[in-house]
Amino acid sequence: MWGNSLKVARLNGIDITLDPSWFLIAILIIWSLATGYFPAELPEAKPATLLFLATIAMLGLFGSIVLHELAHAFVAGHFGLRVRRITLFLFGGVAELESEPVSANTEFWVAIAGPVASLCIALAFWGSGYIALLIGASAPLRSVLGYLTALNITLALFNLLPAFPMDGGRILRAWLWSRSGDFLAATRQAIKASKALSYAIAILGLLAAFSGAVTLGLWAIFIALFLLAAARSTLANLEKNKAFEGRAVSQLMSRDPWTVSPNLSLSELVNDVFLKHAISFVPVVEDGALLGYVDTQIVRKIDRENWTTTKVDDVVESCSDANTVDYDMSATELIAKFVSSGRRKFLVVDAQGLAGVVSLSDMVSVLNISKEIG
Repeated sequence: MWGNSLKVARLNGIDITLDPSWFLIAILIIWSLATGYFPAELPEAKPATLLFLATIAMLGLFGSIVLHELAHAFVAGHFGLRVRRITLFLFGGVAELESEPVSANTEFWVAIAGPVASLCIALAFWGSGYIALLIGASAPLRSVLGYLTALNITLALFNLLPAFPMDGGRILRAWLWSRSGDFLAATRQAIKASKALSYAIAILGLLAAFSGAVTLGLWAIFIALFLLAAARSTLANLEKNKAFEGRAVSQLMSRDPWTVSPNLSLSELVNDVFLKHAISFVPVVEDGALLGYVDTQIVRKIDRENWTTTKVDDVVESCSDANTVDYDMSATELIAKFVSSGRRKFLVVDAQGLAGVVSLSDMVSVLNISKEIG
């Protein structure tokens, strides 16, 4: 979701970014306020005034969510956790921690900071509205302040729902974690609760839609689907991190892979190596020195009638940082390299040369076994 986010600011070392979906919700908020909320509050206001007030209110929402997430970041920093960036998207915002909290106590205080901040912001807007009323400020200003007061109260209460990735889900996990002492088990229990709540929201959305409140019902269904996807993603990422925690490439790679000489023809490569041994990727080695690799994708680029006259040396992809990984690289770094490169296999090298081959399927196998044995 957040791969193509637009960076708009940097505060205290934290990037503030906007997911493309945020622009959709910003437009919808401006439209709904300009055509519904403010016309009801200010029936004599002109369309241009309504549009201006709706835009100001939307920017107030933007600032409120950023402050909500900065509160998470501030408390996280107090406990030694670093926030990489804050991203605003369709359903709100998220402060992306570089690592998980180390204790239930840390999890609780980082999570509760956001709703507390939203309530404080609501109190500030309410106080400003009260002062505006006392000094006789204009009705449009009081209307905007009243809207932002109600909005921040709603934001605080909504985030306290026990569902991931909202703060309430993390508070629930902190409580379960403090009782069991098992972070992974607490996460699984919290995600079960999150899924149950998501299904309940979806059912209520369907009932609302069939009762005539179609827009409200559809929003509830979209929120439920988002929460379900977020819960699954949270658990999958945690299981992945647990499975590969403390592991290095040397523990995941396939040792002593089949290798080929650069003097082999592509016809011999296909028939005697690829098909015979049911492999699609082989390192190319000459006199013990690793030259690179060749795979089925490379061979497919060569016309079949030229396979007998084309040597492996003619098509080998030479070793480079793009296709090799170090023997002692951490599994976490390896996963990041798989994701960033889009490759499915890497040559593994050490001081002596070729140490093995590591593939995405090797990682998946380890992850599946880890999940099976709990």
